[in-house]
Amino acid sequence: MQVEPKRLKAFLLDAGLVEEKQFDKALKKAQKTGKRVEDVLISEGLVSQEELIRLKAYILGIPFVNLEKEKIPPEVLKIIPEPIARSHNIIAFRKKGKDLEVAMLDPEDLRTIEFIRKKANLRILPRLTNPASIKNALRQYQKTLEAEFGELIKKEAGGIKVIKEKPLEEEKELKKVAEELPVIRIVDTLIRHAILQRASDIHIEPTEKEVLVRYRIDGILREAMTLPKKAASGIVARIKVLSNLKLDEHRLPQDGRFKVESEDYKYSIRVSILPTINGEKVVMRLLSETAKAYTLEELGLRGEALEKVQRALRKPVGMILVTGPTGSGKTTTLYAMMEILNTPEVNISTIEDPVEYRMPRVNQTQVNPKIGLTFASGLRSLLRQDPDILMVGEIRDSETASLAINAALTGHLVLSTLHTTNAAGAIPRLIDMKAEPFLISSTLNIVLAQRLVRRLCEEKQSYTLKKSEIKSLEKYCDTSMILKVLKEEGLARPKDTLADITFFRPKPSKDCPDGYSGRIGIFEVLAVSESIKELINKSATADEIQAQARKEGMRTMIEDGFIKAAQGITSIEEVLRVIIE
Repeated sequence: MQVEPKRLKAFLLDAGLVEEKQFDKALKKAQKTGKRVEDVLISEGLVSQEELIRLKAYILGIPFVNLEKEKIPPEVLKIIPEPIARSHNIIAFRKKGKDLEVAMLDPEDLRTIEFIRKKANLRILPRLTNPASIKNALRQYQKTLEAEFGELIKKEAGGIKVIKEKPLEEEKELKKVAEELPVIRIVDTLIRHAILQRASDIHIEPTEKEVLVRYRIDGILREAMTLPKKAASGIVARIKVLSNLKLDEHRLPQDGRFKVESEDYKYSIRVSILPTINGEKVVMRLLSETAKAYTLEELGLRGEALEKVQRALRKPVGMILVTGPTGSGKTTTLYAMMEILNTPEVNISTIEDPVEYRMPRVNQTQVNPKIGLTFASGLRSLLRQDPDILMVGEIRDSETASLAINAALTGHLVLSTLHTTNAAGAIPRLIDMKAEPFLISSTLNIVLAQRLVRRLCEEKQSYTLKKSEIKSLEKYCDTSMILKVLKEEGLARPKDTLADITFFRPKPSKDCPDGYSGRIGIFEVLAVSESIKELINKSATADEIQAQARKEGMRTMIEDGFIKAAQGITSIEEVLRVIIE
């Protein structure tokens, strides 16, 4: 839904939401980066998404509706099937006679409106809404589906045969059960339900008396359901058949993968099977092949940290490292960087384990240690492919580190990841991998360390810190530095103490049971300046490099986390959880 920039500017100025200089600067940035001016205005914090949508509704003469707290009658909601609602961002929320009111992000999407009109045989009245309203409505679909799925799975589990372990007959029996309708339905339904719940992993865990199914959502494992113990062998057999694994092997771990797709999603599923004393435990990692690439701003980078990363990406040679523990979003950040770099003028090649997302115009290779294709051997081959930009999924050993540094020295831009707790720790880690300090200082452009924190829902509780809470915080962070940073960001007044600043904590509700939904990154970005190069050449410690970077204005992850906590994006508890653990 587009509004001409000139017209948008006039209304924004008239409403007093932005100044003329601010709009002109945002417009220049939009033209330079190929983004919409609205997206730049939001990412710069000049206007909120809500303000912009309401203004667009006013300009276009379309009624605006906010469904964030509205409970939609199930019979109205179901008029538009969930896959269509999700893929087209359209929600049926009110029906009067032959009139159906629908909330949309783009009320000018005439093709979708006409499709719904024919399907429902009703007169469609489009209304403009915001993304939070769409999310709230989609959660209501999920609640209905959860009840339906739970009943279906338990019903089908009752029809599974128990398999006796007889070596000669077992494989045939398992294959037969794996292809029976109840087992097929259970596995298909579990995967579909997990996808709708936004799960990244499905855990199927046999216990002594039952099978526990858990989903990892927003980084936290949650119980989804329990199934009868007799269902375990059939479910595992079905997953083995899909993953092309050995059905009669129960003593050794096995790894495989398969794909699932429907009209509204396409997923690659990585499977890990591990023998336990109660049976075989299965973990399935769900990787969307249709997920849209995130921008660096959407990941949570902002201000000076974002500008440092953008400057590093403009350099044609050198090395950019992203660090953090497993599951901290490093690969997603690398993909966001490649999205910026991915133009017709460059050749981008990657070596990954595994290929998590498919990118157009990028040559992606997956490691396969069984046949000798490792990060090191793959990188050596990629260098003969005339690349401009190389992405190495992870630097795990000295050989890969040496090859990556040499690639950066010989006219390539190299992106990769390391496992370190902070940005400064990446440099001693490379030295531990036998990389020469003078080569590191010659090639390393920037190190970005990150963690993922859960986002607070729209409904949240504001509070101020008590003296006892501030004293407790002092064990984990420099509270005086955090106060200074919050003042610099305009989140505290000059004379405020930490006890005067408003923070936010989760407020669980029916639609948001934990008070959190989704995740966002907290970052620290260490740009390699001349003074830091000197420290690297002297084989300085991580603490010495960190201290110099702080002098040069680097914000730490915990400070970035506190900024987001004061903005109401996350909570202090979340920031401390991911930093301390």
